[in-house]
Amino acid sequence: MDTLETRELRYFVAVAEELHFGRAAERLGMAQPPLSRAIQQLERRLGVSLLDRNRRGVSLTGAGQVLLYEGRAALEATVAAARRTRRAGAADSPRDRLVLGVKAAGAHELLQKLLDAYAAEPGAAEIEVLLCGFCEQEGLLRDGRADVALMHTPFNSLAGFDSEELMAEGQVAILPAAHPLAARPALSLADVSDVPDLPLARWPNRGVYPPGNGPEVRDQTQLAQLIALGRTLAVVPDSARSWMWADHAAVPLTDAPPVVTHIAWPAHSRSRALADLVRTATRL
Repeated sequence: MDTLETRELRYFVAVAEELHFGRAAERLGMAQPPLSRAIQQLERRLGVSLLDRNRRGVSLTGAGQVLLYEGRAALEATVAAARRTRRAGAADSPRDRLVLGVKAAGAHELLQKLLDAYAAEPGAAEIEVLLCGFCEQEGLLRDGRADVALMHTPFNSLAGFDSEELMAEGQVAILPAAHPLAARPALSLADVSDVPDLPLARWPNRGVYPPGNGPEVRDQTQLAQLIALGRTLAVVPDSARSWMWADHAAVPLTDAPPVVTHIAWPAHSRSRALADLVRTATRL
């Protein structure tokens, strides 16, 4: 059997993520026995064991790990197809419209140049700018909330997307202006990685915060306020200077890897408006 039903994938992904049939059943709004039977039937149809079940709990087999990865991608693709189709057929939606996902305050000058240059093109589509948080562009593209996005490596993954490189820039440390490190002409990553009174701010990636002592931040305004109060520092692309306050100072980092901004889009896209936007971006 080489086909899978969306329902089966939803059931399996829930169990694989929860690693607990009871929690997965509650998440799906169903009873546990039919969920267990559905997973067993899926294993029989595929001819492989997806889960190891023992007294200690549930764990994924090698085949289960593959299906979790592929199943998530497949479910995201179905959601994306529904969203893009609904958007294209909405009565109040322009015939040609693109949703551009952008990290808030990221590559602001480049974004403004791109929007201005594309708006000047004959027959340009309407561009809706969808601002998002740290590393959220990938999710916006995969689930159809965005048609195209500005992505930044090494922070964002371009796996599964087509992309074009637009610019590369260095990184800086944003610190309280009154802090002694702010007077330095340059710093290294080691200089800012373990400052007792200024722990590095932590951003969530796929909803999970990395370990550390620094404050958990969710948006640019929160980060700016915490830096101004002398509670944290941040390592950001040089273009992030655009959101700095008077209470902030930016110091170049001599050994930080460059941040490369790409315009990225789903590999299967056949949108002429998207192709025109990418062509405009590469000419900037």
